Amino acid sequence: MDGADGPSVALQSLAGNGEGVFEAAELGSRISKERFDQELPQLRVDLINAHFDLREADFPVLIVVVGDDRPGVNDLVNRLNEWMDARFIRTHVFGELAEQERQRPRNWRYWRALPGRGQLAIYTGNFALDTIGERLRGVIDDSEFERRLDHMASFEQTLRDHGVLVLKFWIHISKKEFARRIKKSLSKAGDGGRLDEMDHLVFGAYDDGRILSERILRRTDSSHAPWYIVESVDARYRDLTVAKAIRSALLARLTQPLVPEINRVASSIPPPEHTILDNVDLTARLGESEYKTQRRQLQVRLRHLTLRARAEGVPSVVVLEGWDAAGKGGVIRRLTRAMDVQDYQIVPVAAPTDEELAHHYLWRFWRDLPGAGHMLIFDRSWYGRVLVERVEGLVPETAWRRAYTEINDFEDQIVRHGIPFCKFWLHIDRDEQLRRFQDRENTPYKKYKITDEDYRNSERWDDYRSAVNEMVQRTSTEFAPWTLVPANDKRFARVEVLRTICDILTKRLRQR
Repeated sequence: MDGADGPSVALQSLAGNGEGVFEAAELGSRISKERFDQELPQLRVDLINAHFDLREADFPVLIVVVGDDRPGVNDLVNRLNEWMDARFIRTHVFGELAEQERQRPRNWRYWRALPGRGQLAIYTGNFALDTIGERLRGVIDDSEFERRLDHMASFEQTLRDHGVLVLKFWIHISKKEFARRIKKSLSKAGDGGRLDEMDHLVFGAYDDGRILSERILRRTDSSHAPWYIVESVDARYRDLTVAKAIRSALLARLTQPLVPEINRVASSIPPPEHTILDNVDLTARLGESEYKTQRRQLQVRLRHLTLRARAEGVPSVVVLEGWDAAGKGGVIRRLTRAMDVQDYQIVPVAAPTDEELAHHYLWRFWRDLPGAGHMLIFDRSWYGRVLVERVEGLVPETAWRRAYTEINDFEDQIVRHGIPFCKFWLHIDRDEQLRRFQDRENTPYKKYKITDEDYRNSERWDDYRSAVNEMVQRTSTEFAPWTLVPANDKRFARVEVLRTICDILTKRLRQR
């Protein structure tokens, strides 16, 4: 077959044809040197120009290049860097998990490497392939394998919803071609000499790996991010096919951008008659003496637990949300007073920077996830997407509605990695909030805490109340439940948060 007009196989075209994914791609596709030399100059010009135009565009591009032809993948990625402007390509070769990557959920390394608007990144190496390897070695069972695929599919859907152009190429050789190369490698002849021990291992598990690869391809294929299987028996065909597909997708997106979502300001959220917050007992109180006793006991307990967590390499995440003036800062001070400064980090979440705005809103939170033995305390968090950004109409309704699913998937990955996770909503009533606002205005060292925006937000109390109600309903899960804390009495709230964190840490450390 002499042609390179597009990818060998787009998976969505295989539905119902009775063929396996890879059989349909094993066609012996080749292209003559003459045709390659004829088409390449214009192709390179088009790629360079499109890549230059991308730098001023409002979307990023992620190109995934993986497959069973490992040397072919390497050569192809080198070609792409040669044919485009390598200075503005971020190529990430994911190998075995480094120590800092093992300490965090698996997708952490993929999230932190994401390109921002106007940027292009290439993912290669163990992207998706490490999951196949662990399943073949029995490190994970079939249910965990399927769970990984779910997270992978969710990751790609999230990127697409954010406007990322995702292009995925599986570079494939048949078992017969693989065997021929192995034979050459054993004789140290030709290109076969480039194969290493890992390639021999891959060939030894070719049949089982092929089955798992098909499962990954089918499970993570979609209309917005399809897998393209490109036969790699002929390097010219492979490289020209992938490059032309990239050119086509880039030009299409640059000339026909996505239709922007309508930003509908939620000026009036119909309030439910009753909300989950109505069940919080705001009369809960602690006397001064009882508070001091319980606080000291819990702080001693927290100190022992965090020292043990450091020794055993157990990270943890605490999320503090709540009304303005609900007492988050006071809670944080009582937490950190019990710990060594090396064992915690506080992340105050404010309006995103330009760099953060160029990425998906979860990017900055994935980036901050703690390493072994550290506690990360978020003073506000990713829930801003379904609270302030929703109520103030800062994002389209479709964006904050899909955020519930994105957040649940994010937290599921945190918890399944074995990270103790706590999230709190500090609840006060409106009268108490206004009283605290006035107290801040009259206290010199607290004046910086109060702004006109605080009063403006308070005027939309019912809108925020409705948003909090739906937030808790949609994101209080079995693996990451919300703790609603009565906070009209600051002493009670501080003790409640301390106790809950201690209980969750204790449970996790007992499991080790």
